Amino acid sequence: MPDLPSTGTPVISCRHVWKIFGPRPEVAIKTLQADPAAPTPRHVIAVRNVSLDVAAGEMLVVMGLSGSGKSTLVRCMSRLLEITGGAVMIEGRDIGTLSDAALIDLRRRKMGMVFQSFGLLPHRTVLDNVAFPLEMRGQDRTTRYKRAQEMVDLVGLTGREGYFPRELSGGQQQRVGIARSLAVEPDIWFLDEPFSALDPLIRREMQDEFLRLKGLLNKTVIFITHDFDEALRLADRIAIMKDGAIEQIDTPDQIVLHPATPYVAKFTSAIDRSRVVHASGLARPTDAPLAGDAVAGHLTIRALSRQLVDDSRSLIPVAGKDGALIGAMNRQEALDILLGDEA
Repeated sequence: MPDLPSTGTPVISCRHVWKIFGPRPEVAIKTLQADPAAPTPRHVIAVRNVSLDVAAGEMLVVMGLSGSGKSTLVRCMSRLLEITGGAVMIEGRDIGTLSDAALIDLRRRKMGMVFQSFGLLPHRTVLDNVAFPLEMRGQDRTTRYKRAQEMVDLVGLTGREGYFPRELSGGQQQRVGIARSLAVEPDIWFLDEPFSALDPLIRREMQDEFLRLKGLLNKTVIFITHDFDEALRLADRIAIMKDGAIEQIDTPDQIVLHPATPYVAKFTSAIDRSRVVHASGLARPTDAPLAGDAVAGHLTIRALSRQLVDDSRSLIPVAGKDGALIGAMNRQEALDILLGDEA
C-alpha cells in the first residue's frame, strides 16, 4: 500500500454538502436537516450531508452502485452542479462564491476531467483533440501542439497523432481523453468511470497506465467507479456511497478488515483479503523487543505468504518506504487472513 500523503491544508474539502433535485430543494434540505428520516415527496436526494477532505497527491476512489450519488458528488466538487447546501472548497477557497469567470479560470488552471464517454471531437485528429483545451485557453499554435505531442507520447500513442477517433480502438480513444485532460497540467484530476466501457483486458491495461501516470505526475485524483476490484487496486482511500451518503471512507486495508456497515461488508465479502491487506495495515505500535529483519509495509499478506509460514516470530517488525520502523505485525493475525481461521 502506498504511504498516504502528509496531512495539511486539504486540496479539496466538502463540508455538509447536499444536492437535492426537485421543485423546492431549499425546503427539502431544511426538512432533512431537522429530521434525516423525514419524507421529501417529489425530491431526489442525490448527495446527503457529505463531509470529506482530500490531501495533495492523494487518490480518493468514490464508489457505489448506480444511483448511489458518486457521479453527482464529483460534479459538485467541480461545480458542474450547484450544491443545495454546505460548501466545497478548493485549496481553502469556497468555489460556490466564485464568479463565472473565476470558476472558468480555476477549471482551466487547476482541473482535468475524464468521463466514461470519451467526448472526442470526431472531425479532429488525435493531436488536435489533445491540443483543443489549450486552444480554448488561448495558447499559440506552436506551444499548444508541442505540449499536445508530449502528452500523446506520455500515454503511448506516438505515431497515431494524425488518426481520427473513428480509426482508434476504445482503449486508444480513452488514452486520447486522458492525454487531453493532462494537457492543461491540472493539479486536480477528476475521472468518472473512465474505463467502464472497455473490455477487461484493455481495462487492466488502462489501470496499469493510469497508475504509471499518477506515479510520474503526482496529481490529486478523484476516481469514480462501481468496481470494487478496481477501487482496491487504485485507491489510497475509498469512499463507499449509498443513497447519497458516505457509508465509510478509509484505506482499502481497513475497509476490507473492518467494514463499518453491513452494506460495506457486502462489497468485501467475496474479496481475497490476503491480496488486499498490506503488512502496514496490520502494523501496531509496540514496546515489546523485536528481533530480526523487518518486512516492507507495502507488501501484501499474499506476497509475504511463504515468509509468514516459515517465520517463527509472534511479532514481525514492519518498515515504511523510508526503512523506518512503523510497528509490528502479529503473525497469527496475518496467518488468519492468509489461510482463514483454521491457520
